[in-house]
Amino acid sequence: MRKNLSFRDLDWMLLLVALLIAAVGVMEIYSTTAHSALASQYKKQIYWVVVGCLLAILVSRMDYHRLLEQVAALYGLGILGLLAVLVAGHRVAKTHRWLSVGGQTFQVSEMVKLVIILAVAAYLGGRRANSVAWKDLVVLAGLAGVPATLVALEPDLGTALTYFPVIVAGAFLAGIRWRQVAVLTLLGALMLPVGWHFLRPYQRERLMTFVNPKEDAQGSGYQVAQSKIAIGSGGFWGKGIGNGTQSQLGFIPVSHADFIFAAFAEEQGFAGTLVVLLLYFILLLRLLDGAQWATDRAGAYVIVGLAAVLFFQVAVNTGMMIGLLPITGIPLPLMSQGGSSALFTFLGLGLAMSVKMRRFVN
Repeated sequence: MRKNLSFRDLDWMLLLVALLIAAVGVMEIYSTTAHSALASQYKKQIYWVVVGCLLAILVSRMDYHRLLEQVAALYGLGILGLLAVLVAGHRVAKTHRWLSVGGQTFQVSEMVKLVIILAVAAYLGGRRANSVAWKDLVVLAGLAGVPATLVALEPDLGTALTYFPVIVAGAFLAGIRWRQVAVLTLLGALMLPVGWHFLRPYQRERLMTFVNPKEDAQGSGYQVAQSKIAIGSGGFWGKGIGNGTQSQLGFIPVSHADFIFAAFAEEQGFAGTLVVLLLYFILLLRLLDGAQWATDRAGAYVIVGLAAVLFFQVAVNTGMMIGLLPITGIPLPLMSQGGSSALFTFLGLGLAMSVKMRRFVN
């Protein structure tokens, strides 16, 4: 084992796969916005991908244990940041999801995902028990539930939901018992009516449309209908870059962001989407391989937590596009346009590489 780390110790395969996915995203953002007022969005995305990649390499050189030691302060800063968004956040379409800093807008809720990953890893990594007690489940629920509530008030239910895969994956890795799973599932089912009461009108409409998509195809069901049309019209090989009628003519909403998968499927067809999904599969497998190399339990929890969030986002986003899941506004990692989302993903990958690289240090 070596005391000093070098650049050859980086998980270059993990970084390369992430950059390939990001490159596909930039190509599709350019394709869908080239002839619109958003024509410069692909340049901004390139900027954030480059910055994110450099930050990933920088973070990989850090000892993740230092971040775990400061997790209480980081968690507090995350909560304060979310409160600041609610009080003085940048307002867009009756929502407060961004903070303006130095002329740039940042989505604090994206960065909080990293904080929750670290908080769960620090808590579970410090335990010696081989199974999860009810007290542990309460603590985990609180770690994700407090920031999720603040994010849901923005309102951003989609991002709030992405916090919970971290605690689910952590609980299973820590040894949750099937009796506990059954009880929690029952409690979740009983809480559904309460959750329905707190949903906003447009969120209720989306759920009703999911249950009966043909009821309002020109209203609340429009997005899903157009997405399915685009994906189906792409066929096996697709229509080619810039030739997707649903995206180019504006039938697909925000085709460069949340609905980028539908736009890509129309232009690149089943073959193209298969390649992209394969890249995501390789990315997740590479992360899980890194978890096996972790020198301690906390490191394994960090990587598994990140993998859980990315898997959840990919599964939910693609599920929304084909009508298997209700629309929740969850972006496709590395592909959807958005600087905050790109930064979170690359910073998370940097943490994962830091964990894997520690095996070379005494």
